[in-house]
Amino acid sequence: MSSKTKIIIMKKRELIYTAIFAALGITLLVLLFLMFRPHGNTASRTAQTSAYIAGVYSTPVTLNNNVMDLQVVVDADHINGIQLVNLSETSAAMFPLMQPALDKIAVQVCETQSTKDIYYEASSQYTSQMLLQAIDAALEIAAR
Repeated sequence: MSSKTKIIIMKKRELIYTAIFAALGITLLVLLFLMFRPHGNTASRTAQTSAYIAGVYSTPVTLNNNVMDLQVVVDADHINGIQLVNLSETSAAMFPLMQPALDKIAVQVCETQSTKDIYYEASSQYTSQMLLQAIDAALEIAAR
């Protein structure tokens, strides 16, 4: 009887060893799967959820060989401000509608958060269109 008992004990021991190795193998496979599965990059997820990358973006505006910069200030989801930088006194004197047109456009863009359907006066139509194109170019850079 003792020999039959030993055979049964050895079979149980083999079953226990097999169960332990199977559990270790399954655990190893689960760990490997968790380690090497594709995680979404958190930076790209943040960039996908926000409309813009926060910062100050500049676009050069050239009128008759006078270069000035149009700056657009954005945070993750909002257009916060638009202004002309490096506007010299001669440029301001040569193009007197530049600053008032930008001020009116900036207020509308900051309120609507879009450059679509912006109202501008007929007297400053071309200046306003040029400024809107520069704003669109800066926002396109901010959206990347």
